[in-house]
Amino acid sequence: MKRMTEPTITARTRQILRRHGLTLKKSLGQHFLTDRHILDRILDAAELGPETGVLEIGPGVGALTERLAQEAKAVVAVELDNRLVPVLEELFAPFPSVQIIHGDAMQVNLLDLIETRLGDCRQRSVVANLPYYVTSPILMRLLEERLPLDSIVVMIQKEVAERLTAEPGSKAYGSITVTTQYYTQPEWVTRVPAHVFLPRPQVDSAVIRLRVRETPAVSVSDEHLFFRVVRSAFGQRRKTLPNALSAGLFGGKRKGELTDWLVEADIDPKRRGETLSLVEFARLANLLDERV
Repeated sequence: MKRMTEPTITARTRQILRRHGLTLKKSLGQHFLTDRHILDRILDAAELGPETGVLEIGPGVGALTERLAQEAKAVVAVELDNRLVPVLEELFAPFPSVQIIHGDAMQVNLLDLIETRLGDCRQRSVVANLPYYVTSPILMRLLEERLPLDSIVVMIQKEVAERLTAEPGSKAYGSITVTTQYYTQPEWVTRVPAHVFLPRPQVDSAVIRLRVRETPAVSVSDEHLFFRVVRSAFGQRRKTLPNALSAGLFGGKRKGELTDWLVEADIDPKRRGETLSLVEFARLANLLDERV
């Protein structure tokens, strides 16, 4: 099948919407990509092959889905908007490798979808243009449920992409950074300007690739405690670690002990949470697991 050129993507999108009498819903964060070059970058980053199964979230009218179908063994596309489901089913009727699922990606059993629909694929990836309003919840679900994925390539709001790829000490560095880098190796792929979407959003986007780690980036004795420490450290960013951890872990108590434990973990108590690396968070959490 001939690849779509940029004008054809735009014309195709408008034609589909017009033919089916559809208007886009702001409540669902519907902004459809119309740029061939960005599609190329997404596909290059996804590194798909004849044994790759893809889970796509929010296919819209299928511009990305069509490219995925050309390069992957199987595609499962989950669409929330019930108006678009019959449109997608019609568009991809000639593609037996594409399955359209009507559902909410925050509610459907993603593990079951992957195991039953992509079970015979040697590699499995998520490739998607995620709606802005559910970007973080969907990403956290993909990671925290430890789904059998090799990579996640997504287009998301630029500010969120900056947070996921941030370094300790930067303004963008936060608990979502630590969580993402605990489970994956995030890589910036490309910035995506607002004008390549229909309709045009008010912010720029970016494509990132998350290579899922076989084992977490650091070893922790109690994962639940590790993430509690991380969330507490970032809960009050302007406060030093003893104050932030005391408020988040002990209801404002045990500041003195926390100061001692930080020193024992070779972390200056005057530091703030946004300066700690994953290794330091792990070291502190493991020490607290022994002391508390």
